[in-house]
Amino acid sequence: MLKNFPYLSDTLWDIARDEVEKRENNGDDGKRVEVWEKSVLFMGSKNGGKTTIILRCLEREEVPKPTLVLEYTFGRRARRHNAPKDIAHFWEIGGGTSLLELIRIPITVNNIRSFAVVLVLDLSKPNELWMTMENLLQATRNHVNKILAKLEKTDPEVAGEIKQKMQNNLQRDHPDYDLVDPFPIPLVIIGSKYDIFHEFDSEMRKIISRTLRFVSHYYGASLVFTSKSEALLLKARALINHLAFGYDRSKSVSVDHSKPLFIPAGLDSLSQIGPPPTSDSNIGKMRANTPLELWKKVFEKTFPPRSFSDLQDSKDPAQDSQYAEYEVDVMRAQKNQEFEQYKKNASKSWKEMDFDPD
Repeated sequence: MLKNFPYLSDTLWDIARDEVEKRENNGDDGKRVEVWEKSVLFMGSKNGGKTTIILRCLEREEVPKPTLVLEYTFGRRARRHNAPKDIAHFWEIGGGTSLLELIRIPITVNNIRSFAVVLVLDLSKPNELWMTMENLLQATRNHVNKILAKLEKTDPEVAGEIKQKMQNNLQRDHPDYDLVDPFPIPLVIIGSKYDIFHEFDSEMRKIISRTLRFVSHYYGASLVFTSKSEALLLKARALINHLAFGYDRSKSVSVDHSKPLFIPAGLDSLSQIGPPPTSDSNIGKMRANTPLELWKKVFEKTFPPRSFSDLQDSKDPAQDSQYAEYEVDVMRAQKNQEFEQYKKNASKSWKEMDFDPD
């Protein structure tokens, strides 16, 4: 019976997507036109401004609300007049580093070829910066590498294509080609709250800026500093639109540490960044297995990290007023009372039980 109705096995999302494609994936001459469909995952510092950046990219005049778990939205843009609209899926993980396990939900074997990551780091909290960056990027990399390992067995051509794509961020004749370790999928690092960061001591700003330049270059990522300033938000938006909608990538570069940084992937170099900002004698005393580990030790000497537990978000999303639903909340309260009564009865029964001595 179901053979005559194959759509019954599809999800609601599959049906909706197919319907949109039927209506819009035709050009002016009636011929089918390929639609660009990409996915971008935003993650980073808690209250770092991720939602604000997404809304600005989508040109939505909404008041941003805190993201407690995992949120999804999408945007559509036409590359030219009367052309079908490309689709970009935007995912955002809230809670800073407390919800690492959710990374596996939006990034799958089905969309890995068209996936990108935006890491938003709060420049006003340098003592949280490295740990936030390290935990989120490592968790993402581990998950992506598992997907690539599966693809190497099932579709080695696609796995090779993804890896080669990231290697191509640097030209083969770039002096750092063999010295970097590109992230497995496109990555943009955004330093937010530049307005606060700009008030820091100049030496502190220099250390943070050079460190983020090194990390971005090492991972083959783009780097941009932003704030609520419209001009800076437009620069961040340009990088994200390149990932999400295939817009031309800006080739402008700003590496002056006294100004907001803007460095598209592949346009920096280790020689311009310079060595880690510490004395040669201190570097000699530090034990590190990789350049990244050396930069971490130097950075954390100036900005001692907060403990990982301090960065965990212990707030229960179910208690947040923005998600209140009267019927659901009443039922939950009733079930909580029943559960508490069950525990009391169970405890009482346990105490009244007689056990024969051995």
